[in-house]
Amino acid sequence: MKELKIARLKEGTVIDHIKSENTFRVARILGLENSSSMVTIGANLDSTKMGRKGLIKIENKFLNEKEANKIALVAPEANLCIIRNSQVEKKIRLEVPDELRGLARCINTNCVTNHEKAETRFIVESKEPLKLRCHYCERIFGKGDLEIL
Repeated sequence: MKELKIARLKEGTVIDHIKSENTFRVARILGLENSSSMVTIGANLDSTKMGRKGLIKIENKFLNEKEANKIALVAPEANLCIIRNSQVEKKIRLEVPDELRGLARCINTNCVTNHEKAETRFIVESKEPLKLRCHYCERIFGKGDLEIL
């Protein structure tokens, strides 16, 4: 049986160990459907550690802190690998930060952030399961209610 191999990145980012069901959500968060760079997305790949996993390779793209934090909200188990000169320069285990600014929308329709130009701000009450508290209206919500900006 013939196997297809995925080309090694010379420069860019690899997001590995994504839970398979979150792979395409991560791709949407990063807007990869509109990317002009080479993008490789693998879902339901065999993994000895996870059983099944997702993987995303993005050529010539290096994520900023805001993008990495957005991914951590939906795939906190993922690893980020920075590739330079075809070598892993840096490997980062994603983690949900203690405070989120401008990353998600408050689910409270009466919250000031949904009516005025105020940056959203949430305090992370719990990372597992994910529970966020809005700084302005103090509404608490979970991962299922999360709308990432």
